[in-house]
Amino acid sequence: MTRDEISKVVVEIINDILPEGDCSGVDPDASLRDQLDLDSMDFLDIVMELRKQYGVEVPEADYPKLATLNSCVDYLEPKMGGA
Repeated sequence: MTRDEISKVVVEIINDILPEGDCSGVDPDASLRDQLDLDSMDFLDIVMELRKQYGVEVPEADYPKLATLNSCVDYLEPKMGGA
């Protein structure tokens, strides 16, 4: 997957979890939790969807690496067939 495809996957998962949230204007370098008012359960739902849909395991110690959209892509790219 390309970086753009991975970014779209993350945005789609977030939109599914937070249908009232709008990810179209998300700053890719700012905290997703702050921008979208994600709580810890929402965040866990995102991690679970990544595992369910794409087989990507994210250990709890790596959760901080998923703080922004860009950091999500950086973290997921090698795990999802990127670089």
